[in-house]
Amino acid sequence: MTRVPLEKKVLSENDRIARRLRERFRAHGVLCLNLISSPGAGKTSLLERTLEGFAPEERVAVLTGDIQTDNDARRLARYGFPVRQITTGGTCHLEAAMIERALEGWGSEAVDLLFIENVGNLVCPASYDLGEAAKIVLLSVTEGDDKPLKYPAIFFRSALLVLNKVDLLPYVPFDVAAVRQNARRINPAIEILEVSCTTGEGLEGWRRWLALQREAVRKQAELGATLA
Repeated sequence: MTRVPLEKKVLSENDRIARRLRERFRAHGVLCLNLISSPGAGKTSLLERTLEGFAPEERVAVLTGDIQTDNDARRLARYGFPVRQITTGGTCHLEAAMIERALEGWGSEAVDLLFIENVGNLVCPASYDLGEAAKIVLLSVTEGDDKPLKYPAIFFRSALLVLNKVDLLPYVPFDVAAVRQNARRINPAIEILEVSCTTGEGLEGWRRWLALQREAVRKQAELGATLA
C-alpha cells in the first residue's frame, strides 16, 4: 500500500537534485552524458577508446558507477583524466544525489565534458534523471536484437543508441536492420551508431557526435552568459 507513494517521493527528490545539477552544468557549459547498458555491453571499453583519443589538455572527466569494486575506475584512470568511482553497495542504478556528492570539491569550471557510466542495468537507470544532457544506451551484438522491445523505457529516453561489438556480427545471430527498426518503433528520433571498440570501426562517427554535442552546449552557455 505504501510502495507507490514512497517511490514517487524518492523520484521527486531525485528530480529536484537533477534539476539543480542540470542548471549547474548549463551555467558552466558542461556536456554531461549518461551511459547505460546491460553488464558487459562495452561501456567501459567505449570510454577507454574515447579517452585515448583526447589530447591531455582536454577538459574531460568520468564518474563510473558499480555495485562493488573500483575496477572500471582504475581502468579509466590510466588515460590521465579525472575519474571517480561511485560504489552503490547493492543499488542497481545511480541517483542524482550520488552524482552531486561525487562532484563535491570537483569544480565544474574545470570540466566541459562529463561522462557518467551507470550501473550495468537496462531497467532501473531509465527512471533516474542525473542532470545529464542526454542518455546514451549501448547494446552489443551479443545480446538480442529485440532488446528495444523488451526494455522500451531506456530506448525511449535515450538520444543515442550505440550498437557495439559489430566486429562479431559474422559469428552471432544478430539482425542489425531489426534492431534499428525496433529501436525506432520505440523512439523514432533516436540516433544510431555502429561501433567496434576492438577494431575501431565507427569510432570516428562517435567522436563526431560528441564534438557536435559539445559545440551545442558551448554555444548555449555563451548565449546564457550574454543574456545574463
